[in-house]
Amino acid sequence: MVTFVNRFEVSGPAAEFERAFEATSDFFRAQPGFVSHRMLRHLERPGHYVNLAEWRDVDSFQKAVGHPDFEPHVRTLRALATSDPGLYTPFLERTAADSESRG
Repeated sequence: MVTFVNRFEVSGPAAEFERAFEATSDFFRAQPGFVSHRMLRHLERPGHYVNLAEWRDVDSFQKAVGHPDFEPHVRTLRALATSDPGLYTPFLERTAADSESRG
């Protein structure tokens, strides 16, 4: 499992960016190896977003972003925002402990 993290700073209309990203989301959902994603909107900085996408493996991700049908999505998003993308692999994960199980 790998996680693709992409931070966006929107320079165009936020509503237009959100519509464009929904279309990109639909594209990714149809790609082999896609697991899930979550788009986060910053609470205090309008126009700042973070996309967290889970992929089965690096190869699946690379095939998806290399697909010719992905290029129109890239052009549309780049016209509306700058981004800082990166591919990550897990190294540490913790969850909240159930307070009742502590005794």
